[in-house]
Amino acid sequence: MKQATKSLNLPKPIAAYFAADRRDGEAVSQCFTDHAVVKDEGHTHKGRTAIKKWKTDASAKYQYTCEPIACEGKEGKTVVTSHLVGNFPGSPVDLRFFFQLEGDRIASLEIIP
Repeated sequence: MKQATKSLNLPKPIAAYFAADRRDGEAVSQCFTDHAVVKDEGHTHKGRTAIKKWKTDASAKYQYTCEPIACEGKEGKTVVTSHLVGNFPGSPVDLRFFFQLEGDRIASLEIIP
């Protein structure tokens, strides 16, 4: 049974990230601090400009849906498990998103299969 994102009670910056993920790279980059770091698929993206490019490139390459299905706190980070379905190798897959928050923005994000 799928849960709606709202029922998970995601912290506001994380809920904003998943909402922005449905739009574009610019919207996603605005969820992060100026010096944020994203680690995904073996690459590290530092700063909003690099994060915008990462998201824009990924969106151009693949079409997918991303549905958060679980959220927990772990070692000072918020870990969100999300179910992704799309036209990428290995679809569908559940990925873990490790968020570190700073105020009302995301300071770091690591995405792990």
